[in-house]
Amino acid sequence: MGSDSRSARIRVLVAEQAARRGTRIGVVDVCTAAVAALPVGGAGLSAMSRTAASHPLCSTDDISARLEELQLTLGEGPCVEAFARGSAVLTPDLLTVELQDHWAVFADAALEAGARAVFSLPLQMGAISPGVLDLYAEVPTVLDTEELADALAFADLATLLLLDARIDATGAPTDGPVPDRGFEDLGAYRAEIDQASGMLTVQLGVGIDEAFVLLRAHAYARGRRLADVAADVVARRLRFPPDAEPEQPEEAT
Repeated sequence: MGSDSRSARIRVLVAEQAARRGTRIGVVDVCTAAVAALPVGGAGLSAMSRTAASHPLCSTDDISARLEELQLTLGEGPCVEAFARGSAVLTPDLLTVELQDHWAVFADAALEAGARAVFSLPLQMGAISPGVLDLYAEVPTVLDTEELADALAFADLATLLLLDARIDATGAPTDGPVPDRGFEDLGAYRAEIDQASGMLTVQLGVGIDEAFVLLRAHAYARGRRLADVAADVVARRLRFPPDAEPEQPEEAT
């Protein structure tokens, strides 16, 4: 299946979940749709950062909620490793000796919680990674090529939705609805935020993660969409002086 047709199918599945809730599309709909479409029992999503505290955002059941909490509390597990490596960590069976040795505490705790297989997919946009999507199964499970491609498509869509959510004072998305952005705009939106972050790394001499934090902080302080702030940076209508606070950039004249 081509990437475009796959993405379109995943978007429909997620939109259907949002329609059932009677709300605009959010990351919770991605998790719910992924569970319905893949051979897994539950899904959870955590916001993660190298510069701020990580925290769970949503989960589809008690087991997935426990897995998110365990990994962020213990600082080990496939979610933590996927975020650090920037690539998917697929764990078909937590009972294997290698994994028992690798995640000594998490593996036992996850098995006790009811999970046997865990698949962790980093949410990524260029060098920016705002979190990880976790899927679990209660029995040993292997995702085939098509299922893994679908899982990655769910993670990709979750990335776009998460980055377009409003940001609260702690850097976490609020529980409010995602702005009314059409799916057809998400590709351009993704590229623009990536470009804006890249421009800030050059202008300010900071890393890509810090540049993204500056964008988010300004969007929150001004009550604006992240995408709109990125568009202003790309168009050079907005500049961040090296010595300015994140929420106090200068409007270009």
